[in-house]
Amino acid sequence: MSQTLDHFKDYLKKLNTYNRVNTLLSWDMYTATPKLGYQGMADALAYFSTEAFSLSTSDELWKLLNALAAPEEYEKLDEAMQFTVRIMKRELDESRRIPKDFYESFVVARSASMQAWQEAKKNSDFSIFAPHLETMIEMTKQQCAYTHPGQDVYDTLLNQYEEGMDSAAIDRVFAQMKEGLIPLVGQILEAPQPDSEKFRGHYDPDAQKKVQDLLLDYIGFQHDAGVTAVSEHPFTLGFSRYDVRVTNHYYPDNPISAIFSAIHEGGHAIFEQNVNPALEGTPADDCRYMGIHESQSRFYENILGRNKNFWIPIYSQVQELLPGLKQISLDEFYREINHVKNSLIRTEADEVTYGLHIIIRYEIEQAIFRDHVPVSQLPALWNQKMEEYLKITPPDDARGILQDMHWADGSFGYFPSYLLGNIYDGMFLEAINRDLGSLDSLLADGRIQEITRWLNTQIHWYGGLRLPAQVIQQVCGRELSAQPLLTYFRKKYTGIYQL
Repeated sequence: MSQTLDHFKDYLKKLNTYNRVNTLLSWDMYTATPKLGYQGMADALAYFSTEAFSLSTSDELWKLLNALAAPEEYEKLDEAMQFTVRIMKRELDESRRIPKDFYESFVVARSASMQAWQEAKKNSDFSIFAPHLETMIEMTKQQCAYTHPGQDVYDTLLNQYEEGMDSAAIDRVFAQMKEGLIPLVGQILEAPQPDSEKFRGHYDPDAQKKVQDLLLDYIGFQHDAGVTAVSEHPFTLGFSRYDVRVTNHYYPDNPISAIFSAIHEGGHAIFEQNVNPALEGTPADDCRYMGIHESQSRFYENILGRNKNFWIPIYSQVQELLPGLKQISLDEFYREINHVKNSLIRTEADEVTYGLHIIIRYEIEQAIFRDHVPVSQLPALWNQKMEEYLKITPPDDARGILQDMHWADGSFGYFPSYLLGNIYDGMFLEAINRDLGSLDSLLADGRIQEITRWLNTQIHWYGGLRLPAQVIQQVCGRELSAQPLLTYFRKKYTGIYQL
């Protein structure tokens, strides 16, 4: 091993230590920090983020990466280290174009924006968040101008979350989804609907937490390499494959929300916990392609969790923990968790209408960055599109434009990855039925761990080494298409609603 590579690995370890501190500060800010202590934590995060940024853009790192990128050195590296050098050199080229004072200001602005969003959502008052959103949009544009001068801002943002994907590609598959979804949703909504009244009641949040733990264990979450907490918006943070943290939010009158948030975040966590340990500490350890990551959380949540057979081995245990469900049969539960309705909240939407929620956000992001629609007009645009696609209008900002945290932290271009993940899932379902036999039978027999192991070996193990198109081609053996997902929807909901 060359001295340059040794030096680079030491440098990488130092950088990872700073990033671990930043992740811990973020975790604490969103799960434990009291309101009056928030600013102190935000200041600490700004400091350590700036230090990490300085390390990740230093002349020393630049020289190391250039030395390792030289053909005679690069060819000696293993696959993970080649990936590391290639990705870090590209990102360093981009980051070195960002002035240090701008980056520090962006970190501070992001923390202030997140705090303002939480306050605005709590009070259902968009005006509290509006100036911060304007700042995040303008600073995002400025950052893209630094990192990718002369390139389309929105395509730059999309590529940041799903490399190789641009708005032309997304427009193609999203158009397939709209063409299939809109008439299907219309048919379903005209059919007799399940009775949700039986689900009304009080469900102890502590008991819901026990259900979460049961579900996480059942699907394959490793509790000795993970931890759970409560937050306003469920999320997952990975420090390493040995320390992956998930949050949930418990509503006393709605246990289904926390049940499926647990399964969803558990899917993210299982991915993080099963990456090849040889990739630990390198950029390949983290799957940076959000559509692929979302495909795993939503595969567990929807393809598995909303399948009746998933519940056959464990439903009685859930009923014991949540006595309010004892009066509800498995068939009734199954129909309710697949109740298709035009709902206000994205995270609580059924799997069919969910795609329309994402398309709304995608089109609004295009309006922001392509059509330059002012922030003051965004609530009205949001409500207009909700009425157009879902036939409902939010009664207030909290259940409208303020419901998601993503724009508050500058994650523009992230939303499309959710629907891309669903589209990937339709293709993965086909591949599992091909490789393992009937997924329904596996679930009914309580053999879900066999499905988890398939996902571990086919997808999770590789971390971020493969681009999304490569994952789809290697796992599914075909080009990206929305048709498998639409076929799954039509078959499943024709049965449930007797269409």
